[in-house]
Amino acid sequence: MKITDLKTFVVANPPPGFGGRYFIFVKLITDGGVHGYGEVYSVPFHPHVVARMIEDLGERYVIGSDPFKIERLWRIIYSSGFTQRPDTSILGILSGIEMACWDIIGKELGKPVYELLGGRVHEKLRSYTYLYPKEGDDSDVYMDPDLAAERAAEYVQMGFTAVKFDPVSYYSAFDPRQLSLQALERAERFVRRIREAVGGTCDLLFGTHGQMTPSSAIRLAKRLEPYDPLWLEEPVPPDNIEAMAVVARATSIPIATGERLATKYEFARVLASGAASILQMALGRVGGILEAKKIAGMAEAHYAQIAPHLYCGPIEGAANIQIATCSPNFLIQESIQTWGGFHAGILQTPIQWQDGYIIPPTAPGLGVELNEEVAAQHPYDGKLLHLEMTDHPIS
Repeated sequence: MKITDLKTFVVANPPPGFGGRYFIFVKLITDGGVHGYGEVYSVPFHPHVVARMIEDLGERYVIGSDPFKIERLWRIIYSSGFTQRPDTSILGILSGIEMACWDIIGKELGKPVYELLGGRVHEKLRSYTYLYPKEGDDSDVYMDPDLAAERAAEYVQMGFTAVKFDPVSYYSAFDPRQLSLQALERAERFVRRIREAVGGTCDLLFGTHGQMTPSSAIRLAKRLEPYDPLWLEEPVPPDNIEAMAVVARATSIPIATGERLATKYEFARVLASGAASILQMALGRVGGILEAKKIAGMAEAHYAQIAPHLYCGPIEGAANIQIATCSPNFLIQESIQTWGGFHAGILQTPIQWQDGYIIPPTAPGLGVELNEEVAAQHPYDGKLLHLEMTDHPIS
């Protein structure tokens, strides 16, 4: 079997746009007519430039290769241009290609990917959602603790047993920073109000984005500890794992990290330093499905758990589900609400969510199929990237 063709899809995510401004999908086709889909997550270039980057790697390394030989193809692409390091640009592209290869393998063998990576461990997957704004809101759910508490209670009524939020405010290119007293007080007020609204029925996931210095994160953690959040996410930026370990040693709140990390090499540093006990690899950036399985295995040996990150489209979401299903140390999976809206419309068959849990698919490969007609109807013509950081310091 050989890969004979590669296609890319740059798809605009229509309002409300939860999951990012656009999704980048890749499709591989074999000489036997079998196809597989993958998703590339948040490469820091315009998505049409990224599509050309995917095509470039595809022309040089993927076309003519055997999709079953994932380890060989992975090493060749990872080493392209004498890199051999966790560069998130090439790793994002490699992740999408690798994901599509697994989709092909599963379809060729008639098995879900999780059955090829150790077999099904979990019959259903606990999931959580971010607290998102809703049409008609009178205030900003990201800044208003009363509205955030109301929204959290609504999600609990839907069946969620965990919700995530970041009341620390905007993340800046000039972070990390020392939070002001006002910011600390607002963050504590958020957690207190949400805990009051949901009681003991729902875990609170404090999802910061690397805004703080270690000392500031410790000050915040001390305020949050009485409300027993399940985790404090990425309290400092991801480029100094040792600084994150300082925070981890100073608080009883579990530290979670990983959405901006790539490969087993970066996650090995996290585990060795004790910087986090919950790993949030994004499968569209980390290096793909097999790389994520290796990281999950390393985490298992350290008694750490995995909680795959998702802020993109449902193809990466489907890959996350495959890894979660076959990993003994799976904790919880991020959902974009209940996988409805455009996240359902872009697929031939939506991902199944029921009473707070994702039901793993039994279809072969990733278990989902991109609706290419819908994808073609939503081209991205904007100028902004998937995510943007504030371009000035925040006091």
